[in-house]
Amino acid sequence: MDVMGGIADYSGSLVLQMPIREAAVVALQREPSSRQIRLQSPGAVDRSAAFAFQLDDLMSGDAPVDYDTARRFFGAESQHSWSAYLGGAFVVLMRECGIHFDVGCHILLDSQVPEGKGVSSSAAIEVATMMAICAAYDIELAPRELAILCQKVENLVVGAPCGIMDQLACACGEKDRLLAILCQPAQLLGTICLPDDLTVWGIDSGIRHAVSGADYGSVRTGAFMGLQILRQVANVQAGPQDRWAGYLANVSPHEWMQWASQVPAVMKGDAFAKTYGGIEDTVTQVEAQRDYAVLAPTAHPIEEHQRHRTFAELLLTRETDRRNELLGELMFQTHASYSLCGLGSDGTDELAAAVDQPESRAAGLFGAKITGGGSGGTVAILGASAAEGYVEQIAATYAAGHELSPYIFTGSSPGAAQFGVVRLDPN
Repeated sequence: MDVMGGIADYSGSLVLQMPIREAAVVALQREPSSRQIRLQSPGAVDRSAAFAFQLDDLMSGDAPVDYDTARRFFGAESQHSWSAYLGGAFVVLMRECGIHFDVGCHILLDSQVPEGKGVSSSAAIEVATMMAICAAYDIELAPRELAILCQKVENLVVGAPCGIMDQLACACGEKDRLLAILCQPAQLLGTICLPDDLTVWGIDSGIRHAVSGADYGSVRTGAFMGLQILRQVANVQAGPQDRWAGYLANVSPHEWMQWASQVPAVMKGDAFAKTYGGIEDTVTQVEAQRDYAVLAPTAHPIEEHQRHRTFAELLLTRETDRRNELLGELMFQTHASYSLCGLGSDGTDELAAAVDQPESRAAGLFGAKITGGGSGGTVAILGASAAEGYVEQIAATYAAGHELSPYIFTGSSPGAAQFGVVRLDPN
């Protein structure tokens, strides 16, 4: 559950993530007499439930194929595009770690993490698959390294420009604790126990989101365009002397207040390239004829980093009404900032507004925000532990108005590294 973080991760922000109760499980059996990889996902509804390929399909002579080739291979047929999240792990391990796979395997995926709801369903699949492959083929990876490789699967094979927080939370998270990550690029700062008097819930808006969608990608590009503009305005050069270390989150709010007026609200790609050159992002690029929002995507991570740091500090203070009010206000600010970036939605706005009512506050609810990449998905809600009944009431009212079955995320479970693997020896 993205309690505080979201799209600020790729700009170096502090983020706070809690593993949800739902999980993905992968079973893997090596096939010593075959070089075939068979992928199965029996729970698939709107896609083919099986896909098979040869390890040789991932090779170009004696070397593994490049990432563009791998992306085209797994995405050649839309009903099989899901296979990139699993099969992409083999490509990344070959290219990044020099692993050579002599034999194939059969992989069976069972994921209970709902898709398109902003709760890291793709990261859960990637981490579970990578854990299983490493266990079966005796590959040793530290949890943080495994998460970074899983991000490469999504960025370079799937083609989705996500940040690092989802994979780190799935791999390194601890039950009932917020994992604090400084995304510069992937610094684990430990965990924060949610105070006993507070609980986090998630309500599904019923609006499917996708990190690979155009809105998310264009907002990310706009943020990196803003970084490049700020470099010129503030005369900050990239490289060892860069006081921002390449991250928008390191621009202080007071600096931003000085320079915000010099960042355009919207800018066309070719005009940006002519004046500022390229961007430093490794997974998106500026398209010449496209208009990009720049001002809001630039402001978002600068202000978010400050909000997240304040949120984390407040969690360590004693329980007071003022603490709870401030925690909730920070979440509402984050939600509003998503909308300014163009990543809001009617459904998530409706759920957040239902929490931001006098009767909800009286019932013990403090704040709410859209999660993950936005544009739909889930709304995270913070409140007093005794307010669960009112959360259920909000979910039921919303679901009835949209002819949905209400889905509430409650509870937590350990991340993959803490959960571990089970090895079965047929002999």
